[in-house]
Amino acid sequence: MKPTSRTSSWVWAASLGLAALATTVWRNRRGSYELTGRTVLITGGSRGLGLVLARRAVAEGARVAICARDEQELARARQDLLTYGGTEKSVLTFSRDLTDGNEVRALVAEVESQLGPVEVLVNNAGIIIGGPLENMDARDFEDAMNTHFWAPFHAMQAVLPGMRLRGEGRIINISSLGGKVAIPHLTAYSASKFALVGLSEGFRAELSQFGIYVTTVCPGLLRTGSAQNADVKGQHEKEYAWFSVADALPGFTMSAEQAARRIWNAARRGDGELILSLPAKLLAGFHGLLPGTTVDVLAWVNRALPATGESAAANERRKGYESETPITRSFLTKPNRDEAARNNEG
Repeated sequence: MKPTSRTSSWVWAASLGLAALATTVWRNRRGSYELTGRTVLITGGSRGLGLVLARRAVAEGARVAICARDEQELARARQDLLTYGGTEKSVLTFSRDLTDGNEVRALVAEVESQLGPVEVLVNNAGIIIGGPLENMDARDFEDAMNTHFWAPFHAMQAVLPGMRLRGEGRIINISSLGGKVAIPHLTAYSASKFALVGLSEGFRAELSQFGIYVTTVCPGLLRTGSAQNADVKGQHEKEYAWFSVADALPGFTMSAEQAARRIWNAARRGDGELILSLPAKLLAGFHGLLPGTTVDVLAWVNRALPATGESAAANERRKGYESETPITRSFLTKPNRDEAARNNEG
């Protein structure tokens, strides 16, 4: 009997249904990976999303180590975490340069000697360098790759021997929507986040057999207060203005607390990927279906962004807080300024 188009449709539908059922059963078989009593290492944990993730881990009874470069930020973050249930012995801070592979390996060794084997690794440390392509240089791309690709690589390599020996572990790599869709004026950032997505997915494919689940997180715009610590180039004030306003738009952004809750839930289940916020899911999905069209649309968006900076200082990096204007201090950015004060970004 020759199959009809209707029969073929039912076969495809049944196959997809079985695949979905198998996925659900597999997730349930993995169970829930609780944080209580576990050792968690969070890079970039002194402020923003990293600090909010650390708060939740501490509140759930985990031993938490956070690292960053700024010792004063780390000291404030430690006091913050103690108010969420951490103790002097269960919350440690480390000032490290994560772009140095030797320092990363030494960091993991020191954490494990003081808190125990790292059972959960969160690669959250990041930098943002925004500006027109003409004002970017090789150093901008190198710094982005060193922070978003090589630092997570070295950290994962350092914790994997112990995880494989124990037959379990969780690794969370915080990438970005920019790791799915290249955003204009964030080319160095997007290129490095694309690399992290590929690294993270490759590690997951090869490590799941050992009980080690790697979760790739791609947030859209988050209200963490981090905009003021971003680096901008070109027409600095205009670049920072569009970035900081976009980072606070109602309906397009997600709170850091909501993001942290969903990230930890995804990690507990051992999910492969988490895209945060509906706008981010829609844009990533549209790009997946029509990548060329998406890029063409973004090319039109690029025309609305600030033009190339022509001044002598246009190729210099400046922090967001060095590029403030009345617009960036207005009600338009108040949600982010409130989060900056709450999440140790100031």
